[in-house]
Amino acid sequence: MNINEYQLAAHGFADYTLPFVTEGEKPTRIDYCYPVMGLAEEAGEVSGKFAKAVRDNGGVISEERKTEIVKELGDVCWFVAEICTLLNVSMEEVMQKNIDKLTSRKERGVIKGEGDNR
Repeated sequence: MNINEYQLAAHGFADYTLPFVTEGEKPTRIDYCYPVMGLAEEAGEVSGKFAKAVRDNGGVISEERKTEIVKELGDVCWFVAEICTLLNVSMEEVMQKNIDKLTSRKERGVIKGEGDNR
């Protein structure tokens, strides 16, 4: 399965209520709310699995813990795919732009440091 096939398949599992906000007199659907909050939650779960490995196992990642981390990474992927879909952009495009950015930073010797636009 390639990344675009994944994105399309993942969207088939989207089943959440879209909240509304009122701007003036017109209610507007906020379709990104759940996926953005869900991404933060799942990223936290990935981090938590590693934190517990440090706390409980001296940083060693057991096969059981690795399996659990992989499950959480899959959830992160789903939320990223859904956000991309809602923005009408392919994950492939997002990933390519990221590689282009990193390549540029490496070529300019600014791969380390701070700032989004370095």
